[in-house]
Amino acid sequence: MKADLHCHTTISDGSLGIGDIIKQADRDNVRYLAITDHDSLASLSRSAVLGKRYNVTVIPAAEFSAFDSERGRKVHILCYMPEKPDRLEGLCLRTSEGRMKLGKSIAMRVLEKYPITLESILRYSAGSKAIYKCHIMHALMDYGYTTDLYGSVYDEIFDAKEGLCALQVRQEADFYPDVRFVTTLIRASGGISVMAHPKVFDSLDLLEELAAEGAIDGAEVWHSSADEKFRGEVTQLAERYGLIKTGGSDFHGFYNHYAIQIGSNPTPEAELEKILNHRVKAL
Repeated sequence: MKADLHCHTTISDGSLGIGDIIKQADRDNVRYLAITDHDSLASLSRSAVLGKRYNVTVIPAAEFSAFDSERGRKVHILCYMPEKPDRLEGLCLRTSEGRMKLGKSIAMRVLEKYPITLESILRYSAGSKAIYKCHIMHALMDYGYTTDLYGSVYDEIFDAKEGLCALQVRQEADFYPDVRFVTTLIRASGGISVMAHPKVFDSLDLLEELAAEGAIDGAEVWHSSADEKFRGEVTQLAERYGLIKTGGSDFHGFYNHYAIQIGSNPTPEAELEKILNHRVKAL
């Protein structure tokens, strides 16, 4: 049973819609799929219906943005199978509103240098809960300012230290909730919390702290950002604390930083069963 437990659609910062994602999963023989759009549960109903049509079991999921206050770093937490997803709607709304406000601010700053229209950006963010960097870059590509989604123009705009929008980029974490608040809320919803790609935000120390506190249920071991050495370290930590070990493609389609396919870095069947059989009683 091939399982991809991490992918994104146009609801957040992916380039493909729900239907296209599920159809491609079927073509790649992915029988279990988690659509983990950022801070959104909007895909749940439609993806469940389409999944049945294509013989793909869609696991209810989302990827929540959070902040590690002690280290001053962002962290992403995957949520699987919330029994009471309505308890997470407030969190989704607050973060999405903050991201949309920031996205508009960044877009207006970009328009000061690159004379394109706001509508050209909104065309790509229309199905999303916010304006993401990839939407802005896609519009700039349309107008010939760059041929690369991620390259010198991207760095010129979004570099956190010297970029055109450096101040706004640093403000991104201002509306992110504390990571322990997020994992507690996921548990209150009856869901399973898994730290996404610990390598991306250098979160191994935080992962061990949360695991020791019993504040998190799993860790994403199999992700393209992690080499074999790092995967081994996360695996050892997970086994020491009895965490679920997951994997996923982190597919964003055209908006990925690198070429990747749905179904890459799959979750092993034994770990998938732990998620499917795991039940957390909502508080």
